[in-house]
Amino acid sequence: MKLTKIRLTRRGKMGFGLLLLLAMQQLRAESATDTGEIQASDFKCMLDMQAVRGFYVDNLDPDKRSDTAAVAERETGVYPVGSVVQLVPTEVMVKHPRGFNAATRDWEFFELTVSEAGTRIDKRGFVDVVNRFGGNCFGCHVKARPEFDMICETGHGCDPIPITPQMTQLLQKMDPRCAGPRYQPTQEELQLLKQLGG
Repeated sequence: MKLTKIRLTRRGKMGFGLLLLLAMQQLRAESATDTGEIQASDFKCMLDMQAVRGFYVDNLDPDKRSDTAAVAERETGVYPVGSVVQLVPTEVMVKHPRGFNAATRDWEFFELTVSEAGTRIDKRGFVDVVNRFGGNCFGCHVKARPEFDMICETGHGCDPIPITPQMTQLLQKMDPRCAGPRYQPTQEELQLLKQLGG
């Protein structure tokens, strides 16, 4: 077999280089969810994410953030790969590529410890992650009707969570990873924190 050298013009080399760079960026964006190599640093102040009806969404791939937000706003449909869904700072779910885990519709659940220093992943998995309130993440989310892609909201088929909407909002506002002055809870909110063990 005879090998033929390909000569690229300077313009061709620049075009090829740009194409290679774009391909590498796409691979890097997809690699975290393709290989399961999601890091604690992938999780940030949840108030920097997009709020939708009391929960927050984002995507590990910045180019897909609007796609994730669109599904959340619509309330039905399949979330795109890399979607991040969070109700409180210490719990998060991330969407993997189709076929990654059929039982969870490709969602992975994470239990986190958060502080001003950042995020630590304490537990991660598919059907066996238990949150700080003793609830199995999968056990709750699997009850969501199929059109909601395992996202639990009132009326989706999931069991009610053991904290009130007011408690949820307080936990969100007090995410210690958020930059700037820390949120100062009111006396009433301090009582709620005591009920949560905070």
